Amino acid sequence: MVIQFQALQWLNDEKTTSVELTQTSLKQMERMEPLNAFITKSSEVALAQARKSDQKRQNGEKLGLLEGIPLAVKDIFCTSGIRTTCASRVLKDFIPGYDSTVASKLKKNGAVLLGKTNMDEFAMGSGNLHSHFGAAINPWSTATSGLRVAGGSSGGSAAAVSSLSCYGALGTDTGGSVRLPAAYCGVYGFKPSYGRISRYGMISYASSLDTAGVLTRSVRDAAVVLDSISGEDVQDSTCLRLAPTDLLSSFPSPSSSSPQLSLRGMRIGIPREYYVEELSEEVLGLWEKGIEHLRSVGAEVEEVSLPHTEHALSAYYILAPSEASSNLSRYDGLRFGHRDDQSHFSLEQFYTASRSAFGPEVQRRILLGTFCLSRSGFETFYRKAQQVRQKVRGDFQKVFEKGFDCVLTPVSTSSAFRIPSEDSFESKESPLTEYVNDVMTIPASLAGLPAISVPMGLSKDGLPLGLQLVGPFLREDLVLKIGSSFEQIVPSNFHA
Repeated sequence: MVIQFQALQWLNDEKTTSVELTQTSLKQMERMEPLNAFITKSSEVALAQARKSDQKRQNGEKLGLLEGIPLAVKDIFCTSGIRTTCASRVLKDFIPGYDSTVASKLKKNGAVLLGKTNMDEFAMGSGNLHSHFGAAINPWSTATSGLRVAGGSSGGSAAAVSSLSCYGALGTDTGGSVRLPAAYCGVYGFKPSYGRISRYGMISYASSLDTAGVLTRSVRDAAVVLDSISGEDVQDSTCLRLAPTDLLSSFPSPSSSSPQLSLRGMRIGIPREYYVEELSEEVLGLWEKGIEHLRSVGAEVEEVSLPHTEHALSAYYILAPSEASSNLSRYDGLRFGHRDDQSHFSLEQFYTASRSAFGPEVQRRILLGTFCLSRSGFETFYRKAQQVRQKVRGDFQKVFEKGFDCVLTPVSTSSAFRIPSEDSFESKESPLTEYVNDVMTIPASLAGLPAISVPMGLSKDGLPLGLQLVGPFLREDLVLKIGSSFEQIVPSNFHA
């Protein structure tokens, strides 16, 4: 398995070219077509970018951090001249005239854009089941296990990275939408601190929670991509006025024969509230394995308490739909969104026709959010949820103020669940069943903290399972350092 950083070395050593890497990736994308990982492929654009990158190397020009590396981008980021749908019928023909900040920074750093990956419509989902273009399929699915979800909402990005169709991919994380797909598909999923990366040009779901994230096949690769897309942006008022990160410099040289990474002097917290009855025995076993590993490399591991964790899921599913209700009101068929060709004789008929283009899950969350923002719902639900959010943030802050460097938790309660058929029992289950999948990842999102999902092993069905590290605000360096130590116990051939 070739990781992104190895490919960069090959390019710099003239052992291959960007065109060759891109052509190989495009062929792999064709082979992996049944996974439905991509909504739009930009083959011609990618090859043109690759040729330009190779020319820069030949001319001895200054190279970007990702010069010549084929990457994929979640279909929620605007890309100039390339269709951006947000996996919705509402935007199925939308072609932006500008680049999102992260897409622009990828281009400036020489990345090659292979295409736009599948996702849950408007990033609302935990399994990539709610896409207008069909579900993304987990590359680890087998005849024995049946078709499994790739996770959501960034399921297409996770499936693309896991199936070796690209060297890395951008996703977004609102309540776990990078970390959960990464765990399900056996790759690394990194969510930086809220405000570390610009949201300009990223189609909004819940503005106070949405965070651009990275899915890769190594921790070092995640650091390179984050270094490429981070930094202040005057076009986004929520983006912090910070210089781009320089996380790559903290990693030892790949050619150095450094000893096993030591975490001596570091303290890791194990929150007792994450020991919930829904955790499978396999996940519990891997969690214990992760704790043993941390102790073996010198870290102090102690139990801690995050007492308001049990309320985080409920608070999230009030706050996020409320913000979605406001953000998606712009798709009214007049300014943006779907407009049919029928004649309508009233405003109600017009809105009914235009907004019926939203899928069932998006409609459900709009209705939920609108109710929570109503006169009766605001005080009863929305304000209380905001108070819970502050309590959750305070819980983490107290733990880190006691000297803990990170907390270690599972990412999910079990491995990826089956993709339900239309007539199956699972397809008729309550939406709450899917919402519960985010129970382990939502607290870090509510607190705006950096977190990474690391693959740890396989279930008895041969499906990936992962653990999550959550660090203090703006301490991505700590999260990546501790996360990289887990690479020592993950098999090098750990991919679908």
